[in-house]
Amino acid sequence: MKIRQLAKKELSTVQSIAHRTWPSTFANILSPEQIDYMLNWMYDLKMLESQLEKGHTFLLAEENGEELGFAGFELNYSEGPKAKLHKIYLLPEAQGKGAGKALLLEVADRARKAGQQGLLLNVNKYNQKAIDFYLKMGFVEIYKEVIDIGNGYVMDDVVMELNL
Repeated sequence: MKIRQLAKKELSTVQSIAHRTWPSTFANILSPEQIDYMLNWMYDLKMLESQLEKGHTFLLAEENGEELGFAGFELNYSEGPKAKLHKIYLLPEAQGKGAGKALLLEVADRARKAGQQGLLLNVNKYNQKAIDFYLKMGFVEIYKEVIDIGNGYVMDDVVMELNL
């Protein structure tokens, strides 16, 4: 398995994986309308390019030339200094192969090497599979928050942190 950083011209890969992952990941958590709304907002190419320009890093996990999943993170997100894992998704067929762990360890390693003291993330409070994964990786819950994302939708999240 290989983890590599994506260039601006490759951001459509992030968009493609998100569109192939979200419907099954959030099928029992969010309405199809909210999934579409969030995908069209969060994974719009202009939005991803804007994030890259603001210093976000996107990593891709691959195996034998096949894309498995991606992570997107930002250094110096919060006082501390702390990094923020904004996105990490694996294709359904890639889950259980260690790609999520490899991506998370790579993000944590890059953050640590950049002098970050912690790695923050938000996860939907009903996504127990993801919460269990993060707990296993050493994250702890620090608080819960509800974020209004417009169009009558909210993100109802657990905020977690990994000390680096």
